[in-house]
Amino acid sequence: MASGSTLLVSDLHLSASRPATTAAFIGLLTGAARDAAELYILGDLFDYWIGDEEIDDPAIRPVIDALAAVSAGGTSVLFMHGNRDFLVGQRFAEATGVQLLSDPLLVELEGMPTLLLHGDTLCTEDDGYNRFRATVRDPAWQAAFLARPLVERRAEAQRLRAISEREKQSKSAEIMDVTPSEVLRVLRETGYPRLVHGHTHRPMQHVHPVDGRSCERWVLPDWHDTATGLAADRRTLRRF
Repeated sequence: MASGSTLLVSDLHLSASRPATTAAFIGLLTGAARDAAELYILGDLFDYWIGDEEIDDPAIRPVIDALAAVSAGGTSVLFMHGNRDFLVGQRFAEATGVQLLSDPLLVELEGMPTLLLHGDTLCTEDDGYNRFRATVRDPAWQAAFLARPLVERRAEAQRLRAISEREKQSKSAEIMDVTPSEVLRVLRETGYPRLVHGHTHRPMQHVHPVDGRSCERWVLPDWHDTATGLAADRRTLRRF
């Protein structure tokens, strides 16, 4: 039975084009994650996900099997949807033993109230992205998309990714980062917890003064260059 600290990762963007990143994640699942009590994946585990048929992809299957093995070994693996893999569904959960989470989610990590988010909802100034998010998170849109043939879904995902990459070129770094006023609003409304999120690919520990309190905000790194995350142990967070 697994025991020990809680691990948190996000923004791995696993795909067939990044075999080294996939190998690093499987290394985590077969190594440190087996000794952890919990592993939180806070979105964008996959570079894109067009439906749970993806679990049959030969490039994805080793990840599915490794997740299932670590879950069966006693580690609670908990997954929060990101902006790339918001269509991960029940078939994926059943195949891996992973629990699907709501976003945001307030939890106790080693006795410390901690708000977990993917992070995209904190970026309120990116109007184009927020319009897109509202569309693709609509259950009716998702049902219609998932009813389309797999080849059409794949082509549409590639088209949307190309549009997103073009639009990024004209967006300022500030627009694509979290909105400070939104961070403060969320901290106030959730009782001044510690906050942990990904999405922005700007790993750092921030301290926000809020109503006479000091609230930590930890940003998880992406896995493009380094396979790292955070470990919660004895009410503190540390990078691993």
